[in-house]
Amino acid sequence: MTATQLLAYITVALLLQVLAGVAFAVWRHPAAAGAPLSASVDDVVTTAKGAWSGWRDFRVVRREFEDAAQTQCSFHLQAVDGVPLAPFRPGQYLTFSLKVPDGVAGAPDGARTITRCYSLSDRPDAAGYRITIQRARSPAGRPDLPPGLASSHFHDRVLEGDVLQVKAPSGHFVIDSDASVPAVFIAGGIGITPMMSMLRWCLAEQPERRVHLYHGVRSSGDQAFKRVLEDLAAAHPAFRLNVVYSRPASGDLLARDDQHLGFIDLALLRRTLAPGRHQFYVCGPPPMMQSLVPALREAGVLAEDIHFEAFGPASARPTSPASNEPTAAASASLEVRFSRSGRTMYWDGQDANLLDFAERHGLAVDSGCRTGSCGTCQTRLVSGAVTYADQPDQDIPKGHCLLCVGKPQSALVLDA
Repeated sequence: MTATQLLAYITVALLLQVLAGVAFAVWRHPAAAGAPLSASVDDVVTTAKGAWSGWRDFRVVRREFEDAAQTQCSFHLQAVDGVPLAPFRPGQYLTFSLKVPDGVAGAPDGARTITRCYSLSDRPDAAGYRITIQRARSPAGRPDLPPGLASSHFHDRVLEGDVLQVKAPSGHFVIDSDASVPAVFIAGGIGITPMMSMLRWCLAEQPERRVHLYHGVRSSGDQAFKRVLEDLAAAHPAFRLNVVYSRPASGDLLARDDQHLGFIDLALLRRTLAPGRHQFYVCGPPPMMQSLVPALREAGVLAEDIHFEAFGPASARPTSPASNEPTAAASASLEVRFSRSGRTMYWDGQDANLLDFAERHGLAVDSGCRTGSCGTCQTRLVSGAVTYADQPDQDIPKGHCLLCVGKPQSALVLDA
């Protein structure tokens, strides 16, 4: 071997050592190579795709009431397998499979499994989740009707240490990460839960962004997260809190700038918001959705700046059907055949959706949320077309439909 060859070998060996050292440094310190130190909400979209499929076991590690009346309880959850949680998009919800035991209203013949969806009520955390559930009472004026089955089960029977089956976060009611546009969160009652997730994320990740929260409740006794929200408003100059009481208690100080009497309406928003573009996020009971969402549209707010999640599938009507098919005449009679059940009926427009239609005719169909969120009633569409008044939160595979929010667009054959 000549001296020249030996020098060449030594040079190559040194170069390889230098490259290996650089690669190790990049591996140890990805930020030095341009990797972000923290994920933005848009990054979360990609990261969340790595979340689990199907059901996963979560343990309840803490319960705590969030209101003075103790009707709204938070449940803190941690994965039993200990694997860190992928980030979710603030505003999304979790789906639960619950075994309702004997003795619970609605299950007189033994245990049954029900599916329910509940919004996440805190910002993303790899260590765990939080949901907040309001106990649903019997409807006003109808004490003969049972209280909420799932909410009663959570409040009365789900204890610290219990294990629940949970699907990964999902849903399209999420915060837009454009910090240049002020965010306006409008919540009625327990509609505060997805807003808490969005708000906490904004304050942590975009502290300079202008953020407004309007929370409508009967009185301070029904106000969830009261002290938490007041502390956040005091600590963050860019966050403005407005609480609206419809039936204030004697101690509720309506003279304060952030407390108002009545209901959240367009007039209040005009008085308290600066002129200019805002993104509105609305979640509440049907009366709020039916009045406020159309009012925002009529006031000239762009459709892409109005985001809403209703308590029920029909509590806020969109401007057009979520289908490119022509709308069938309301009086048309459409044949609907349930192939596995061997039943053929005729849709006459009396029912709000295909699930109600099936149940009215004595067909039992698995269902959960009844709002197009959980996917329990997803059914294979053998033939025909189904339309939706609004695009469901659940992503529907091709050739399937959701009975709980769907209506027939033509004659149907369903694999049910």
